Amino acid sequence: MKKKDVKKKAAQMGIKTRKMNKTELIHAIQRKEGNAPCFRTKNDACDQISCCWRSDCLPERSHEP
Repeated sequence: MKKKDVKKKAAQMGIKTRKMNKTELIHAIQRKEGNAPCFRTKNDACDQISCCWRSDCLPERSHEP
């Protein structure tokens, strides 16, 4: 998701978006939703399969073993 889309989502939730980078915005959204602000903090050990941030959060694997 692009930063402008994240900012729009945050603004719709009543989060002030000034001076926040994309990660900070997503953490604020996660907190507002009642979730842990875990975006880009768990590397590839995340068990939140249905998280809407998952594709942006986890690094893509170049290949499987």
